[in-house]
Amino acid sequence: MGFLDDLAQQILIADGAMGTLLYSHGVDSCFEELNLSRQEEILYIHKAYIEAGATVVQTNTYGANYVKLSRYGLEDQVKEINQAAVRIAKQAAKGRAYVLGTIGGLRSIKKTAITLEEVKRTFREQLYALLSEDVDGLLLETYYDLEELLTVLSIARKETDKPIVAHVTLHEVGVLQDGIHLADAFDQLETFGADVIGLNCHLGPYHMIRSLEEVPLPKKAFLSVYPNASLPDYRDGRLVYETNPSYFEETALAFREQGARLIGGCCGTTPKHIAAIAKALKGLKPVIEKKVKERNIVVSVQASSPNKKPSLHEIVKQRRSVIVELDPPKKLGITKFLEGATALKESNIDALTLADNSLATPRISNVSLGMIVKEQLGLRPLIHITCRDRNLIGLQSHLMGLHTLGITDVLAITGDPSKIGDFPGATSVYDLSSFDLIQLISQFNEGLSYSGKPLGEKTNFSIAAAFNPNVRYLDKAVERLEKKIRCGAHYFISQPLYSEKQIEEVYEATKHLSVPIYIGIMPLTSARNADFLHHEVPGIILSNEIRARMAACANDPIQSTREGIAIAKSLIDAAFELFNGIYLITPFLRYEMTVELANYIHEKEKAGQERKIFNV
Repeated sequence: MGFLDDLAQQILIADGAMGTLLYSHGVDSCFEELNLSRQEEILYIHKAYIEAGATVVQTNTYGANYVKLSRYGLEDQVKEINQAAVRIAKQAAKGRAYVLGTIGGLRSIKKTAITLEEVKRTFREQLYALLSEDVDGLLLETYYDLEELLTVLSIARKETDKPIVAHVTLHEVGVLQDGIHLADAFDQLETFGADVIGLNCHLGPYHMIRSLEEVPLPKKAFLSVYPNASLPDYRDGRLVYETNPSYFEETALAFREQGARLIGGCCGTTPKHIAAIAKALKGLKPVIEKKVKERNIVVSVQASSPNKKPSLHEIVKQRRSVIVELDPPKKLGITKFLEGATALKESNIDALTLADNSLATPRISNVSLGMIVKEQLGLRPLIHITCRDRNLIGLQSHLMGLHTLGITDVLAITGDPSKIGDFPGATSVYDLSSFDLIQLISQFNEGLSYSGKPLGEKTNFSIAAAFNPNVRYLDKAVERLEKKIRCGAHYFISQPLYSEKQIEEVYEATKHLSVPIYIGIMPLTSARNADFLHHEVPGIILSNEIRARMAACANDPIQSTREGIAIAKSLIDAAFELFNGIYLITPFLRYEMTVELANYIHEKEKAGQERKIFNV
């Protein structure tokens, strides 16, 4: 008899948590390294679970891969750590329990933090180490991203015919973070060759039972479930799980009714929890039929917009478009800001873009100013959203708020790190990268939150992304644009350029892209301003010629302004025939400069149209 043969006839009891158990004992380092340095402690925990009734144990290798071990400088010990883990588990099992080699997921909330190619390389190294010690099977656990799990499952299935248990992890009941229903995900896992399919981590018994209620019994595979002990509490700087083991005795029966044949525990569970499960299920046979609850399908409807205006990415594809950035003030009081916004509105710009605490300096909320210019001036606001200041919870709340306010134009950016701003000790969050944020907004447009839960309505955000052409290798920057397009970007807004030649190079490098680009133009105000931008602001490079022109009028503020505008106009001339979109950046709230440039663009456009009519 083997692992799968036993599952065909009976319910097997798996072990519980390793990491959180060690954590509760005061261990706050790399748990997997203990396979080498504190083998007796790992052996003791395995034995404790087996004595509690576990007939399946997993190796202490959840994070024993190159990526996670490198955080501790242990990346060169992947093989040794994994092999030692298998030997310890086998020593504890001694024929009383099956030993599954555990490989944990790498992707969590940052979907783009690691590429699939990196996932494959990392997975193969750990897989071969575990297989070399002849484990009884594999446990692929805590995979939030179905694409990642299917990728590694296909590799494992090609490399071995040993049993494979494949676990997804949910944020919400019954649905993965990309919106796919759990039953559909299980179908795919079974198709890719998983022998056992199930859930582990994040959710406790209550929500896992609800999730399984809408899942039919697999055609060939078996169902598995490893719930957390409870929701964690946070006390004195430590996470604490508190659930009475008797509760697991009750819920074990419910898991059996849902068709689970391999039942264990995840975060916060202990040998007492496993003993409770074993007690509840002793002598009971697995169910072979179950009544599947009808899916509660919540359809996200398109938000009503009776007077929907074309989005910026639609406008710029059809005609010349001018947008202007006017920074929110650093101090309270918005009189001058409103003067500038009003003047720019009269200059017929298409949108006023509002930065999100640019250069990591606190400013008046761009959303509040966006609503003011929208309601009082009838001017379209384009709201910048950074990954720096909000965690994943805050970003989603922020997006829902923008949608509720009727603000649909957004720019998704990483955001300048806090160390360059007024408060260098402040925390930079960066839960998401700009790629992840673009994907999140795109998912909102499909009516789904990050967790996959329906939002009730589909948003209709027009998603702009940042483009920095001021780099040594322009082709690499363009590759980032292509990736952002795949993530869902509708158009790009560039950093300011200060060279006609560079504008032409950018055009040649990006003309194959399927989405439009607004070329950034920012007028210089003085020689000191030029030097500061060139030497100290990331992503901006000025030519020696332009710096010399500004230096020539360094002692004349009026002439400096004229020269800055003249340089900007020559750059506009270079961009005019190559790009439909011009992005004017207002320096130091000196809106009169961008008003003049906006008017200049409109005059050029009008003159061009008149020439076309005359020629006809």
